[in-house]
Amino acid sequence: MPRVEPLRALHYDPAVAGPLQDLAAPPYDVIDAEQRAELKSRSCYNVVGIDLPEDPDGGDRYAHAAKLLDAWRADGAIVQDDEPAIWALVQDYTGPDGRRLTRNGFFARVRVEDYGPGAIRPHERTHPGPKADRLSLTRATKANLSPIFSLYSDPELTAWRALEAATQTDEPYGEFTEADGTHNRVWRVADPDVIATVTQATSDAELLIADGHHRYETARVYADEIGGEGAHRYVLMCLVALQDEGLTVFPTHRLVDGLKDTDKPEKLAATLREAFDIEEIAVEDLVPSAGDRIQFGYMDSHFKRAFRLTLKDQAIADAALPDMPEPYRRLDTAVLEALVLTGPLGLSEDDISHLHGLGYARSFEEARELVESAAFDAGFFLRGIPVTQIQDIAAAGVNMPPKSTYFFPKVPTGLLFNPLTSAE
Repeated sequence: MPRVEPLRALHYDPAVAGPLQDLAAPPYDVIDAEQRAELKSRSCYNVVGIDLPEDPDGGDRYAHAAKLLDAWRADGAIVQDDEPAIWALVQDYTGPDGRRLTRNGFFARVRVEDYGPGAIRPHERTHPGPKADRLSLTRATKANLSPIFSLYSDPELTAWRALEAATQTDEPYGEFTEADGTHNRVWRVADPDVIATVTQATSDAELLIADGHHRYETARVYADEIGGEGAHRYVLMCLVALQDEGLTVFPTHRLVDGLKDTDKPEKLAATLREAFDIEEIAVEDLVPSAGDRIQFGYMDSHFKRAFRLTLKDQAIADAALPDMPEPYRRLDTAVLEALVLTGPLGLSEDDISHLHGLGYARSFEEARELVESAAFDAGFFLRGIPVTQIQDIAAAGVNMPPKSTYFFPKVPTGLLFNPLTSAE
């Protein structure tokens, strides 16, 4: 079973570094160059300086990150706790569907284990590039700078109930509001009784990685690379109960290009007519509603007409994915990949991994605009995946296609860091 423990965290000292509003950032993999520049302009201590490093002198950016982290610690901008604690996180947000919700979680360190039943499970395939990047950064800084977001089952919400009292009576360590309106508040909880309740409540929990597969796999490599026992055998996680009412999963829509001046549109049309019932719909209805049958919305940049594609028979998906377990064969993204992306569109595993002829959009509005503007030739509009289906697929021991899930909001970077040296 995973070992969930409090940690002696590294964190900003607001008296030196300033408020979290100027210091925190989204996860590194959703920040573009323009946003990085804006975040960096807020404070010389903004976390993008070390989590998404750039050496202004053109040197090794990972070495630059390590030097910067050391300098911030020397300045007193980042300090380390004298005693272990668990950190409670409350996120008030408005989802892409317009609902106002609150998601509750907590930060802890978790012992790195191999993937497997009763331990830690992934749910999506990963790419080699991000893992190499994060491993180089970990080697240089000897710290987890960005948390992994994981889910665990706690039907009675025992762990969160133990932490909740502090969030209702104590002032938060810090708070900040993100560009999308998500308001984050975090509390440091060092009460031994609360910590004991949290660790006991998670002692037999299987953890499912929601976001941060690359970071987790990096942590496994790093732990084995160092060898032996010590702080390097742990990784920073934010844990949210599967039963938390604020836990939501949204879709990531698929966009394709490279269709012009090829025979792919004809092949695509033939496959769609053969495998799907096709119904013309209003553009506003492109995102399917929940249901048991495989469905996608579809629109291309030439005709700009919206269609709903409904799989004619589950046996079609079963035949396309004969070696995969039943929950996977009922997954929209898996069926789309097997019947369409790698079929008439001819995308290889490498194409999908490196976005050759494929793109993603997190919102309906963005996906629609990218198709209507002809930035992409066509779009497949997807619905969110129920958390229970994610659990079933992970339990079957297989990983979903990349970007099958969009957990919102993201867990921000910069609230605290996990040191990986014995000096901890």
